[in-house]
Amino acid sequence: LSSVHPSLLQSESRMFNNGLEDCSSPTEKLARKESLKYLDLHIFRSAHKTMTHPKRLRLCALQVQKKNYRQEKKRAAKELSSALKDPSVVITANWLKIRGSLKSWTKLWCALKPGVLLIYKTPKSDHWVGTLLLNACKLIERPSKKDGFCFKLYHPLDKSIWAVKGPKGENVGSITQPLPSNYLIFRAASESDGRCWMDALELALSCSSLYKLTAKAGRDGDLSTSSESSHILQLLQSTALTDAELLQLANQQMENDGYSEKSEHDAQEDWDNGANENGGRLTEESDMDQSDELSPALQATSYVEQSQEEMAEAGEASQVETVSEENKGLIWTLLKQLRPGMDLSKVVLPTFILEPRSFLDKLSDYYYHANLLSEAAREESPYGRIKQVVRWYLSGFYKKPKGLKKPYNPILGETFRCCWLHPQTDSCTFYIAEQISHHPPISAFYVCNKKDGFYISGSILAKSKFYGNSLSAILDGRARLMLLGRDEEYIITMPYAHCKGILYGTMTLELGGKITIECEKTKYVAELEFKLKPFLGGSSSVNVISGKIQQGDELLATVDGHWDGEVFLQEKSGQQEHLWNPTPEVRSTRLKRQVVQLDQQGQFESERLWQHVTSAIVDRDQNQATQEKFVLEEAQRNQAKDRGDQPWRPRLFNLDSVTNEWTYTHIDTRPWDPERCLVQFEKHGVIQTKEKSQRRHKGLAYSRASAWACQQKVSERDTQIPLSILVSLPN
Repeated sequence: LSSVHPSLLQSESRMFNNGLEDCSSPTEKLARKESLKYLDLHIFRSAHKTMTHPKRLRLCALQVQKKNYRQEKKRAAKELSSALKDPSVVITANWLKIRGSLKSWTKLWCALKPGVLLIYKTPKSDHWVGTLLLNACKLIERPSKKDGFCFKLYHPLDKSIWAVKGPKGENVGSITQPLPSNYLIFRAASESDGRCWMDALELALSCSSLYKLTAKAGRDGDLSTSSESSHILQLLQSTALTDAELLQLANQQMENDGYSEKSEHDAQEDWDNGANENGGRLTEESDMDQSDELSPALQATSYVEQSQEEMAEAGEASQVETVSEENKGLIWTLLKQLRPGMDLSKVVLPTFILEPRSFLDKLSDYYYHANLLSEAAREESPYGRIKQVVRWYLSGFYKKPKGLKKPYNPILGETFRCCWLHPQTDSCTFYIAEQISHHPPISAFYVCNKKDGFYISGSILAKSKFYGNSLSAILDGRARLMLLGRDEEYIITMPYAHCKGILYGTMTLELGGKITIECEKTKYVAELEFKLKPFLGGSSSVNVISGKIQQGDELLATVDGHWDGEVFLQEKSGQQEHLWNPTPEVRSTRLKRQVVQLDQQGQFESERLWQHVTSAIVDRDQNQATQEKFVLEEAQRNQAKDRGDQPWRPRLFNLDSVTNEWTYTHIDTRPWDPERCLVQFEKHGVIQTKEKSQRRHKGLAYSRASAWACQQKVSERDTQIPLSILVSLPN
């Protein structure tokens, strides 16, 4: 009772003591004493409750705050869900020019939503380039000498501002120039447009408080490497966010409010310190100068994903051609000019048997699974590498046109280029081909993915022989596959194409002949035979392939199957495995081929050169196709007359006087060095690697690009910049 006020106890005690004196019997006095004890305990409890009432009030207030807190979280999550799910929730959207790492501007479509800036190649949402997380950004106006209005979004601590996935869950966006990871510079068409964008971005930035990351995530790594950040970004960028996911997102952010405030404070303090070092002026000049030094003068080719692709089904049904009566007459007219054993390279073929693309284009069919070569370069076992190379080789045959079709004979000087992005390694495989001779027809090609450690160089002499009821297209030449990190070279040959049933029977196209894949360094050799269908063979005898893998004279495994279907490898130990099987799942993992847009192609690039012939063939207008084809061939003959005795000099390939083989003029055989190499790109057919610029100062070498390049190091992590491998701008 020490905590109870003394006056209260004295008054109550006095009242009960007077009552005891009035009691006459001992029993009544005893009852009064027991009642006094009970009353004293009641008085104590009442007084204790009275004295602790403020604490109870604070507890009730805290419960009310928690209730309001939960309601606010649900409200914020609901607003976020509405903003992300509703396509109409867009603050503003318009074309803006964006400057990439290579000091070049690209016009892209920008859609501003609360908390995020979505970048597309076109106003359609199918060509997503990247997503900027505005919660990580600061906004500043940027001085510029050019017309228009410039502004910049940047991270004050040089962390990544990019999301790891697109709004529809895309892992890889459309091809564009390499974009910086920690800032982005925009240019509006006019100052009024730029001011409108600045106001809209200020509004969007104020809507992004829910998306803020913790200070720990900011200090331990950029947005793409923090596990918590990655989870948040995946929630933000999924196509259909559930209420549970949104509530979980809100809970995580609300629970870390204190850390977020600390992160903002630390970031602002560091940024203020940086401004003080520049004389207290928060300007864009220092950053502008630095980015100019880091950006090379080179610009690179703009690629877009191929819109459509023809691919026939496996089996004999896709390799036969039913010739109409009209076309049979054309064939008979052609056959009257031929003799058995005659070379068909100078014979003009009718357009109805032409596949609407160039032979240079067709040679690129072998690289839709170039990721298998990337895996071969990483394989530790020499035997594992030869198996992986054979697996890649087989992956190039199941893509075939429907029916019996022959690609265009390339025009002298014609070129073709394309590339494939590798999402797993954040790299790119480039393909360059050129027709270096017309008589005889020789096509040279070069394929390179320096970051993944391989390149292929080779040339093909296409020869055709007529045998009466059949003809063969022979690909005479070889390709050299080099694994840069292993210093291993694999010599590869090609099968021939055989067409039968020209005069009688069904016109059918098959592959035949023996090929080899040989590595002189490891002494591993793979021999494969493409077998023609025998006269009495059934459907199981179509597209048969068999072979073996050996080291020296030792047989290690045998190969059997169908080159457009399942291929099995039988080990010497008796173990069997699937060497290759183009199932629908495997086909779905094909790398997406990227091509140059038609309006950005050179005059002698395949698609642009043959566009009118292709259009006529697609429209089934054989007369127009023949006429357009004749125009090209006649122009080629006139050019040959104008050259006279002067030899043709290819632009991208030269003849090696030692090996007597055609090699790529700009070949680079140095392995990829993550400490030195930044990005590989292509411009005007020249594949090259951007490296860190090394300067010398007082006898010491240093890199001015280290601050930017550290985020590009392969050994640490690949920067999640949308399609940072390639660059754009018209040729």
